[in-house]
Amino acid sequence: MGLVTRAIPATATFEWIDTLAHRLLRVDLVPLERLRGWEEDPRTGFLRHRTGRFFTVVGIESADGRGGPRWRQPILDQPDIGILGVLARMGEGVPELLVQGKVEPGNVNGVQLAPTVQATSSNYERVHGGRAVPYLELFRDPAGRRLADCRQSEHGDWFDRKSNRNMVVAVAGRIEPDPGFRWLSLPELHRMLEVDDLVNMDMRSVLACLPFASTGLLDGADRAGGLAGALARSYRRTRSASGTLADVQAALAAARRSSRLVTHRRPLRGLPGWVRAGGVVRHAGGRHFEVVGVDVAGEGREVDRWSQPMIRAVDVGLAAMLVTRIDGVAHVLASFRAEPGYRAQVEIGPTVSSRGRWADLGADVLPPHLATILSHCPDGVRFDVVQSEEGGRLFQTRTRHLVVESGYVEPGPGHRWLTLGQLEALVAQGHAVDIDARSLMACFQALVTRDPA
Repeated sequence: MGLVTRAIPATATFEWIDTLAHRLLRVDLVPLERLRGWEEDPRTGFLRHRTGRFFTVVGIESADGRGGPRWRQPILDQPDIGILGVLARMGEGVPELLVQGKVEPGNVNGVQLAPTVQATSSNYERVHGGRAVPYLELFRDPAGRRLADCRQSEHGDWFDRKSNRNMVVAVAGRIEPDPGFRWLSLPELHRMLEVDDLVNMDMRSVLACLPFASTGLLDGADRAGGLAGALARSYRRTRSASGTLADVQAALAAARRSSRLVTHRRPLRGLPGWVRAGGVVRHAGGRHFEVVGVDVAGEGREVDRWSQPMIRAVDVGLAAMLVTRIDGVAHVLASFRAEPGYRAQVEIGPTVSSRGRWADLGADVLPPHLATILSHCPDGVRFDVVQSEEGGRLFQTRTRHLVVESGYVEPGPGHRWLTLGQLEALVAQGHAVDIDARSLMACFQALVTRDPA
């Protein structure tokens, strides 16, 4: 199943990204035992920063409460609530967003397009003794109109109840971008989404929180033919073929009530199924992910050198969404997913979300609907790109984003056909739509504004 490639025109944005090459970081893998500023708890083996801030690597044990198998793993505990904020203004008839070219130690290709502000409270309270975060005051005490302001989860299999405040603030007047920042039109940012490893995870999450109708980009598009028109109409509908928004909210609440997932902290030292050898914590079977250590040096950050643990996935993940047209309106097949790190145990995810080697699985154990997705490739593929996960704590970890159009299929247990308008409304309530689905929602925006030529 090959990638669907599109010619992305060279723009001044790529030239600007090239000018940021001097900001690239030197990242060296080092044993966890040699991380400067990090300490191992002598009793539990938890790995924490000496200040007690930033995050801690802990162990957990999860069970579904129905007598099923128990699952144990390391996970990142980061109680700090981060701010992921984007400044917006109206340009020449289209909205523009202030992005930064950000370098993270886990980035695959160095510079990626990030929100105006991407910082935890440990960062902006300057626990590390570093530089101030540019534009932070415009989000901590926003004078402009808030187009979006909601708290969202991160990956529930890698982060324990992590929450970030996703914000879009409209500003008036002229704001000159600092070095490393640039105003981009929203359609141009959509085109950047079609380039592998270019728009970072936090930027994709904030895009999903932006009410798309407020941008004016749906005006006229919802009268167009083809998939783009069906998607545009979908953004304006909060009733799907399977029910109203209230019906979906009730189904999510029911899934949360029926979830029997129970999670407890366990010592990281001696965690069953995991081994620590060669300065790395890894799964005994070589699957899933590893906890590695990195030593980082570079310019253009709050501090110029630091060490930290990071999670590194063993395989490229998959986030795939089936889309179909029902009475001229696009519907996406979403799932109800339980993860140990979700605050409410269950959130709405893509049709398929997989971190493992799904391509090697037999047909009898494939995730639901993955066989349908594979059977419609390549002819039904509408969007296909590999994007990086958050490079501040996830090391060179990537997920393939796939949108596949098909005919109507029966949802089956744990799945439901939704409109994009319903998904947007659920995103606005916070902690209801997971990061994989939000990341794909940014791709759906790009499909609406894509030049059909």
